[in-house]
Amino acid sequence: MRVTTYRPKKKKRKRTHGFIKRSKTASGRKILKKRRTKKRARLSV
Repeated sequence: MRVTTYRPKKKKRKRTHGFIKRSKTASGRKILKKRRTKKRARLSV
């Protein structure tokens, strides 16, 4: 029996990679800053 690896859930996706989560940590803010300088259309999920 094979089990699919990827089972997408919107809530989980937002909580792990979302903007609020990124803003909380120092490294996350660094990521957002880099994405802003690169002029990304989407900074995070």
